Amino acid sequence: MTTIDKSAPVMVKGATGYVAGQLVKKLLEDGLTVHAPVRDPNNPEKLKYLNQIAETTSGTIKYFQADLLDEGSYKEATKGCELVFHTASPFKIDVKDPQKELIDPAQIGTRNVLETANKTPTVKRVVLTSSCAAIYGDNADIDKTPNGIFTEDIWNTSSSLEQNPYSYSKTVAEKEAWKIYESQSQWDMVIINPTLVIGPGINPYATSESFKLIKQLGDGSMKAGAPRLGFGAVDVRDLAVAHYNAGFTPNAKGRHIISGHNTDIFEMSQCLLAKYGNDYPIPKKVMPKWLIWLVGPIVDKTMTRKFISRNINMPWIGDNSKSIRELGVTYRTLEESMNDFFQQMIDSGLIKNS
Repeated sequence: MTTIDKSAPVMVKGATGYVAGQLVKKLLEDGLTVHAPVRDPNNPEKLKYLNQIAETTSGTIKYFQADLLDEGSYKEATKGCELVFHTASPFKIDVKDPQKELIDPAQIGTRNVLETANKTPTVKRVVLTSSCAAIYGDNADIDKTPNGIFTEDIWNTSSSLEQNPYSYSKTVAEKEAWKIYESQSQWDMVIINPTLVIGPGINPYATSESFKLIKQLGDGSMKAGAPRLGFGAVDVRDLAVAHYNAGFTPNAKGRHIISGHNTDIFEMSQCLLAKYGNDYPIPKKVMPKWLIWLVGPIVDKTMTRKFISRNINMPWIGDNSKSIRELGVTYRTLEESMNDFFQQMIDSGLIKNS
């Protein structure tokens, strides 16, 4: 059992990111002091959304200069903290150099944060944001699982630097975290394994694959049809609660799949039809697999034929019961998450009325 003193500061790596933004908001609303390591503490534009929250809550946020790949740069931000959240590594699919853009930041960044925790005597717990990408690489992997369901006991063994490098980066980073954790006895570790994160962020202009996907549902990119590309989805606000509870639940331990819904792109698009279908080109039919096979690799180089064969028209089924049972997470409906997210993108001008 690990009890965290809420009067001590909490370090949040990646505080300006999409996922961490809602977590920081929750911490500040609870009156905590947040230590936020950022690349440039003197960039008011980058920090304005966090500052707006800090101005209207009882908590305090303090910024520290740090860089993901700079060894030891988290020392000042971690000083005096009992709880460390490591929430950031890049979520990018289209990359030129997977090793440099994905693997190195994920693995080296994780090592830097956790080695700093090792050198900071106050640290009692690390909550690390991994991903369900560390559990599976392709939907076809479900055929090898016990009972045809993804659980916390499963590791991604199908991804590599060449095949699904993003998923590989998350797997490598989480394994690095476990290796460091098992070599010490000072702090315990709770792992968060979210699926695709959706819902409104504190920054309406965040750059994330999630924003890109939802934008495509409303800008005409999928007017001809949406694919049955299955995955889990979780609201960013529910994910913030999962992180918070992972930090402050004394008995929390191990991995946790954080996913509200087993869904796919077409089903997600249908959540938008009732409210937005008359004004925006929301997909109304399924894009057939044979057509995706034919044109997918031409339209999008990341949509390889191997990916299509192992993912399209194949369901993603995950077990979220541990998150409900041990972290007390409750999940919003898919309709609420999708409509709130879509509306935020309309309000910010990212999606325009056709």
